Amino acid sequence: MKIGIDARFYGPIGKGIGRYLKNLIANLENLDQENEYFVFLRRENFDLYQPTNPRFHKVLADYPWYSWQEQILLPFKLKKYHLDLVHFPHFNVPIFYCGKFVITVHDLILRQINFKATSQFWGVYLLKFFFARIITYLAIKRAIKIITVSEFVKNEIIRYYKVSPNTITVTYEASSMTQNIQNSNFKIQNSYLLYVGNVYPHKNLERLLSAFKLVLSNIQYPIQLVLVGKIDYFYKRLQKLVKKLKIEDKVIFTGEVTDQELANLYQNALAYICPSLMEGFGLPGLEAMAHNCPVVSSNAGPLPEIYDKAALYFDPKSVEDIAEKIKKIIIEPDLREKLKKIGLEQVKKYSWEKCAEKTLNIYKSI
Repeated sequence: MKIGIDARFYGPIGKGIGRYLKNLIANLENLDQENEYFVFLRRENFDLYQPTNPRFHKVLADYPWYSWQEQILLPFKLKKYHLDLVHFPHFNVPIFYCGKFVITVHDLILRQINFKATSQFWGVYLLKFFFARIITYLAIKRAIKIITVSEFVKNEIIRYYKVSPNTITVTYEASSMTQNIQNSNFKIQNSYLLYVGNVYPHKNLERLLSAFKLVLSNIQYPIQLVLVGKIDYFYKRLQKLVKKLKIEDKVIFTGEVTDQELANLYQNALAYICPSLMEGFGLPGLEAMAHNCPVVSSNAGPLPEIYDKAALYFDPKSVEDIAEKIKKIIIEPDLREKLKKIGLEQVKKYSWEKCAEKTLNIYKSI
């Protein structure tokens, strides 16, 4: 069987989807010695992927995500290779692609929460939002099989799109962080709380900052908040809020970091904080657990499903509750140690090899 994988998100440029693709493909290479794979990449990540299995081939498909080229030109590129099946790791499936395909749905944030997660003008945003909704609907309805990353997202797909449960398979993601620790230099002077990821509105960082200021006013403890992520429009907006709250000396923006630096930040943090209003899986929390870092998390979406008893939960819409749980994790070292132990056991439930095995079984069933 000839299988195509749309890997244009592969690697750091694709953030969470990029990491998913990197680990999925690496494990498929180890598992599958029968099928032939064509991995479609963009110019900027083409050299990042180096096949180790002779049945895996790289193909240049330098079409921007969410573009007209993706919709019009990518189907011709795929057709050229006479593929029996294509795996799209996101909802942006070309409308005019007529072959068999499976799709991975990481979350339904676009469907569930209406917010302006862009720096563009409202008119442009609304037009893109409208087309994204249509493309997502058609992708889910046309897919032979649907892969998703949690039972929560599976149930949401059934709820919103009336898809048969038999069409959907849950393949959990996993932590794959390196243990090769590299010292970081981010002017961190005290114990610190950690957040990793983008700061789109659904990530709920505004409430986290308000809660953090409340904590600072209630306890005499030298603590900082470290925010890890590429400094974009939303991070710059958050930096303005930090100044407005007058906590500039307590909040550190690292910008992008290497995996080694991130491993160091996880391992030395007092706790990892996940304040999201909505997630598809919540991978950074598992990465924190894998590095012996206790997790304090929102109780929204799939997070209780993924973290189970390995996190201290709060209501993400309550600044007071967020502050209370942060204070609790700071002043109770026994609780931190307890969560560390449970967290190390929790991450053992997830592996990229299991994810790839289930994905390969889906390919074979078609």
